[in-house]
Amino acid sequence: MHSFGRLPHAAAWRHEESKDGFEVAFFAQGEDGIRIAGETAAVEEGEPFWVGYELELDPRWRTCRARVLGRSSRGAHETVVTRDGERWLVDGVRAPHLDGIDDVDLEASAMTNAFPVRRIVFEPGVPAAAPAVYIRALDLGVERLDQTYERLGDRRFAYDCRRFDFSCEIDYDDAGLATTYPEIARRVL
Repeated sequence: MHSFGRLPHAAAWRHEESKDGFEVAFFAQGEDGIRIAGETAAVEEGEPFWVGYELELDPRWRTCRARVLGRSSRGAHETVVTRDGERWLVDGVRAPHLDGIDDVDLEASAMTNAFPVRRIVFEPGVPAAAPAVYIRALDLGVERLDQTYERLGDRRFAYDCRRFDFSCEIDYDDAGLATTYPEIARRVL
């Protein structure tokens, strides 16, 4: 684990470049884990969308449950993903391709990049696999997303996702929340 401190009551990000919008998240951290409620409203490639989320994590920063609501030109959607040990259910249906994953990564969120850096014990100079249950913004489709993080400094991590041919260096604050996420978002609160 890292020396990240407690979460603030709330945080907010301005989404930039890849989309234009805003995200706000509220945190409740206790002995039994972390609860996060947030929303993103944005426009990406001329497509407006709204996503609301409620996430439950255990004390080790592993996602246990995510309830996600969304609206776009594709309609209104809701999905619930839950973890039972190492197995995942998507809207109550077993999803074996997600087995063994610890994190949920919301396409609409810069906040969810906090989970792997708070959870993984990084070896210096060695990228760590951090596959995620990836929930799309426009239709709340759920899929597996393979990605890696590498610790570059005390609060800086290299991020790589070959599927989207995207890599960058993300800066984090003392609470382990992204402050600068190039081409994606910038923390404003």
